[in-house]
Amino acid sequence: MDSIIVGDALQYAGILIDAFLVIYVVRSTQRRRLAGVVLYICCLLAADQVRALVLHIYGLGSPQYGYVYWTTDFLLVIASFLLVCYFFRRACAHQGKMWRFLRLLLGLVFVLVVGVSALSFLGNYSLLSNSYLAEFNQNLYFTCLVLNTMLYLMLQHFESTDEQLGLLVCGVGIQFAGPAASMALYHLTTGESFARSLVSFTVPVCTLGMLLVWAYTIVYVKERVVQVSRPAKTVLAEVTLD
Repeated sequence: MDSIIVGDALQYAGILIDAFLVIYVVRSTQRRRLAGVVLYICCLLAADQVRALVLHIYGLGSPQYGYVYWTTDFLLVIASFLLVCYFFRRACAHQGKMWRFLRLLLGLVFVLVVGVSALSFLGNYSLLSNSYLAEFNQNLYFTCLVLNTMLYLMLQHFESTDEQLGLLVCGVGIQFAGPAASMALYHLTTGESFARSLVSFTVPVCTLGMLLVWAYTIVYVKERVVQVSRPAKTVLAEVTLD
């Protein structure tokens, strides 16, 4: 009973922060610069609403809820990958040549993840649905975590002045690390009960942590504008009269 209350509290807290961030960004001057973030938050909000509705109608152990859960999780992990790509694009806003290289690299990475997951699917054709989706989601979660870490290191290496982007990337790192570790544990323990419980709590906790970091970043950390002052005019010589 206590676990249900905690789960509901985490879910409703996430929904409230989601709604607040969407309204705040849409009504602010940052809506264009944070368009990708808003779209990702809307995906989180829509997934939570659909899952809650199906859970209320069919129950937790129903096949309908399992199908909806893994389908929405698949859509969310795709949205997560696109969000990382969006952050890479923002980081390379003034470096077109680097962005063209990274765009090709990100596309190849996604194709590689799809290919590896497809090989697993061909070997387990009879176990399509949940097992295949869970493995694909796990692979892409790990990929997003690695790419997000690379992006953070890239920002530190180039000493980016976009402090807001750095904090947004840190928030995404919280979101990706928890589910990736939990799903790895679930896979290693072949679905033990404690691993299932850990996954069910880790994902909403990490999502809530990401949203709190994003809320602070969006509200209090604005885009830093580097101002270059013009050099003062110097006097070449002074003529003094005795």
